[in-house]
Amino acid sequence: MPRLTIELPATGEAWKTTSMALPEAANENRDRRPAIARFVPLVVLVLGLVAFFAFGLDRYIKFSTLCHHHDSLVGWVADNPLVAPVVFILTYAAMVAFSLPGGVLATIVGGFLFGTVASTGYVVVGATAGATVLFLAARTAFGTVLRARAGPALKRMEAGFQKDALSYLLVLRLVPIFPFWLVNLVPAFLNVPLRTYVIGTFLGIIPGTVVFASIGSGLGGLLADCRKPDFGVVFHPTILLPLLGLAVLALIPVLFRRWQARRSRS
Repeated sequence: MPRLTIELPATGEAWKTTSMALPEAANENRDRRPAIARFVPLVVLVLGLVAFFAFGLDRYIKFSTLCHHHDSLVGWVADNPLVAPVVFILTYAAMVAFSLPGGVLATIVGGFLFGTVASTGYVVVGATAGATVLFLAARTAFGTVLRARAGPALKRMEAGFQKDALSYLLVLRLVPIFPFWLVNLVPAFLNVPLRTYVIGTFLGIIPGTVVFASIGSGLGGLLADCRKPDFGVVFHPTILLPLLGLAVLALIPVLFRRWQARRSRS
């Protein structure tokens, strides 16, 4: 009898421990699934970029390709006045989302096919949509992890960037120094609000888009002779200085707030 008294609680305790272990393992599996799922959108975008180069599709992103097919492109746009803009916007959005090269050439093609004003609108909408997709994918995959492991320096940078996010985004978009894909990603890691990101991207890319779309609208003679336009025109003083001026204007609210803060402390 004493031996039975000792074994029964032990057996019961073991049963309780086992029954508790099963739900805990299930919870761990459930927690692991969302952690993996948040990387899926970004992995899809990265695989798309890898596939683009693996299949050699980058060889078509050349001015010579436009040169050889400009007649058929013009004819297709003329025959499909409603579908052509939608296809162009979706294609441009996909190029930006997958970080594919050729954004400048695509903008020039838009200017050639649709004119400066219409193509500027199409490019801005497509680029903003594609950049937003990449921004959301990066923020979903890495935003929470980076914020959890961020040190004091990164947290101060994040706080400062968030405080004047729109001004900083406008500067990064207006000045053509940093790669477009990089400017798409950095705000995601600094927890910039989605609305601010979309507005800053939409407004910030308009001036540069107008420049390249206007180049495209005057391509008739160049395409006839298959002469390549000057893609570096944006760095000419007549173009670059106004863009820098707009960037300085975008920084004025930041400088004014800092001056106010310093004055209040003094």
